[in-house]
Amino acid sequence: MLKVGLTGSIAVGKSYVLGIFRELGCFVLDADRTSREVVEPGTRGLAEIVEHFGSDILSSDGTLNRGKLASIVFDSDSKRALLNSIVHPRVFEAQNTWLAEVEKKNPNGIAIVDAALMIESGGYKRFDKLIVIWCQPDVQLSRLLSRGGLSEDEARKRITAQMPQDEKKKYADFLIDTSKGYEDTRRQTAEVFHELELLT
Repeated sequence: MLKVGLTGSIAVGKSYVLGIFRELGCFVLDADRTSREVVEPGTRGLAEIVEHFGSDILSSDGTLNRGKLASIVFDSDSKRALLNSIVHPRVFEAQNTWLAEVEKKNPNGIAIVDAALMIESGGYKRFDKLIVIWCQPDVQLSRLLSRGGLSEDEARKRITAQMPQDEKKKYADFLIDTSKGYEDTRRQTAEVFHELELLT
C-alpha cells in the first residue's frame, strides 16, 4: 500500500483536495478529525490539556473549547510546543492504527493522511510520498478572513505562527497550487492521483 502524507498551511484548501482524492478512490484520513477525537471528553489527552492549561479551556458541556485554547497557544511558542507534545503522539498512534486497517482491506490501495503540522512534527517521514497544498499569500489571507471570526490582525498571526509555505514546498514530492480556484485544483489533483497510481 502506498502511504501518502498531505499537508499545507491554514486556509489553503487541504480539505477540498482531500475530498477529490476520496472521490478518485483513495482511502483518506483527515487529521483534524483525528486530533478532535484524541481530546474528546473522557480521554487522557483532554485530561492532560486541562492539567497544563486549566479548566477555563473547557466549554460548559465539558468539551474542549478550541477557540479559547487557540487564543492561548497562538501567542506563545512554548505553549504551542507543549500542546503539540500532548496531541501529536496520540494522533500518530490513531493514524498508524487506521493505516494498518486500510492495508488489510486493500494492500494495493493509496492511503492519504492529511495533517497541517506534518512537516513540523516530523510525521511526514512515515510516508512514502508527501503532497504539499499551497496558494498565493493574498488568497490564503482572504480565505481565512472569509471563514469569519477573526480580525485581519488575528488571521495574519495564525498564518505567521506556521512554517512559511515556501519552506513547506521544499519537502514536497508533489505540489498542488489552489490559487486559481476549484476547477484548476481538481485538474492538478487528478494529475497527482495518476502519478500515485503508477507507484502502487
